[in-house]
Amino acid sequence: MSYTLATAARAVGRNKSTILRAIKAGTVSAIRDDGGGWVIEPAELHRVYPAVADAPANAAVGNGDAMAELRARLADKDTVIDDLRRRLDAEAEERRRLTAILSDQRAAPAPIRRWWSWRR
Repeated sequence: MSYTLATAARAVGRNKSTILRAIKAGTVSAIRDDGGGWVIEPAELHRVYPAVADAPANAAVGNGDAMAELRARLADKDTVIDDLRRRLDAEAEERRRLTAILSDQRAAPAPIRRWWSWRR
């Protein structure tokens, strides 16, 4: 069963102009029938807009899942940030240690030797 523009708008709880804009923008695929009206496949429409009857149930389930996923991603982010801070601190300490070792081992500059002498 295909939707017309009006039935598609009622099925997703939107205005006809919203559905028409989505069709013209290419977000929703639709074809013209012989009378010049739009024919929209339900699967194509519901790919972009959820059905009105399914919207509250999907929002409640999806929202809970989204919050759990968001919390997990935030925890992963915090773990990565802590790991990177530890790495930076360790590298900075190693750099300070190596700089101290290298500065202690530098030889005094060699005296300048000239091939000529003022004394003869």
